[in-house]
Amino acid sequence: MATMAQPGGTRPAADEGKISGGHLVAKALKNEGVDVIFTLCGGHIIDIYDGCADEGIDIIDVRHEQVAAHAADGYARMSGKPGCAVVTAGPGTTDAVTGVANAFRAESPMLVIGGQGALSQHKMGSLQDLPHVELMRPLTKFAATVPATERIADMISMAFRECYHGAPGPSFLEIPRDILDAKVDVASARIPAAGRYRASTRSAGDPADIEKLAQILVKSKRPCVLFGTQVWTCRAVEAAAEFCRRLNIPAYMNGAARGTLAPGDEHHFHQTRRYAFDKADVIVIVGTPFDFRMGYGRRLRSEATVVQIDLDYRTVGKNRDISLGLVGDAGAILSAVVQASSGLVDNGAKSREEWKKELRAEELRLEKGALPKRLSEEAPIHPLRLAHEINEFLTEESIFIGDGGDVVTFSAGVIQPKAPGRWMDPGPLGTLGVGTPFAMAAKYVHPRKEVVCLFGDGAFGLTGWDFETCVRFNLPFIGVIGNNSHMNQIRYGQIAKYGRERGEIANYLGDVHFEEFARMFGGYGEEVRDPAQIGPALRRARESGKCALINVWVNPDAFAPGTMNQTMYK
Repeated sequence: MATMAQPGGTRPAADEGKISGGHLVAKALKNEGVDVIFTLCGGHIIDIYDGCADEGIDIIDVRHEQVAAHAADGYARMSGKPGCAVVTAGPGTTDAVTGVANAFRAESPMLVIGGQGALSQHKMGSLQDLPHVELMRPLTKFAATVPATERIADMISMAFRECYHGAPGPSFLEIPRDILDAKVDVASARIPAAGRYRASTRSAGDPADIEKLAQILVKSKRPCVLFGTQVWTCRAVEAAAEFCRRLNIPAYMNGAARGTLAPGDEHHFHQTRRYAFDKADVIVIVGTPFDFRMGYGRRLRSEATVVQIDLDYRTVGKNRDISLGLVGDAGAILSAVVQASSGLVDNGAKSREEWKKELRAEELRLEKGALPKRLSEEAPIHPLRLAHEINEFLTEESIFIGDGGDVVTFSAGVIQPKAPGRWMDPGPLGTLGVGTPFAMAAKYVHPRKEVVCLFGDGAFGLTGWDFETCVRFNLPFIGVIGNNSHMNQIRYGQIAKYGRERGEIANYLGDVHFEEFARMFGGYGEEVRDPAQIGPALRRARESGKCALINVWVNPDAFAPGTMNQTMYK
């Protein structure tokens, strides 16, 4: 990866014993372990760049502030450390709102620092003055204005602490221009020491409830568990795998928890979640809410014992009554349950082998039924064939990112990451446009891992210009565009509601040759119309070592079952 070290040069003589606001920002970020900021320049924030250059913090400058926010979110997900985006005032901050909102719903810890007009010009109509804090407050765990230069580092540490209060999420700080540019005595500025103002967040919940859950599970004959994104957020994959092995429980995974168990693991199940939910006597939901993806909890049969584990007290029992709720760190709780169950007689162990065989037989039946479309030779290409080829192409080191509507919905049932931390998607906000910034962040964090992103053609168009940023900073990834020339998930809904004659109003995008876009920036580009050429094209992209776009023309009249079953179309 190309160096991102900042240029040096002759600097004005520093005021003895003084420090500027931008340098306080950089010192505070360094204490948090932040090694990169994602930004788009603006006059309100440039002293932060000067500070980052001195502290050795990399600066990746992008073409749109939404990309900066998404990349900070992606960095947090991949690294396990908080991300940081720095944007200028006014439209710079409003452009970042979508990325902040996506991180908020996805429970991703990051700090967005926004510029602001000078406090001395408050309410005078200064350049790009807007009520940023009021705008960001509903979308963050913490939002505030820094009132004095001496408080900058202290408030940054405060904002990062709030990121980890309960379920993680984003924070926002605006720093007025005169506060940021001012210099103060170093002795007057509190700079919290690294690692000395945080408490552990690894709570194991109520010990009595741990014992209750252990009792429930050892008596169960047909249990199953769904691991959600918090399993990865908590870096609890080993505890989750041990939980399944020791208690012999079949597991399903969604969101960033995909890959917790590798495909082929005896406890890994993928296709039969609804079948299991319809027949299980105990269902354990770990780190995922009862939101639209779970049918608001209604997909869990009323006769089952339902247990919910979550970092956020407010999520437990929301939208559906539960039998038992535990609040705390997924890894700590799962490990405690395993320990609590070790001395109990497991009455359900033998029957659970039969239960697993039943689920495995159903998995094989469903996979066999989908195989004709997954191997389809039709042209335009069936999206399931595209997903199948990508799944075959991925290695244990590949990080997969999904950014799109219908084409990515197809992929969710086919593409299975082969290790933990190898799956990224927008999360419950369903934001299109995360692909390029997520790829940028993933490649920065893991420069030796391959990054593969599946885009819908509509999704790529939202933030695709930052493909150039990835080229510029030598952050190569392989982009695959499932190109059906439409916003096809919405097109399906319009056809279903209003008939085919009005089915393409406001959703037709035109036939865009994205492979030419890649070549324009010095990347690798290739067009694919024959399904037999998908695999070879992917391998050529890999061999190129460049940022790549494979433009695959897919059938616009093939719709994913997940699209057709969405409640908004009922």
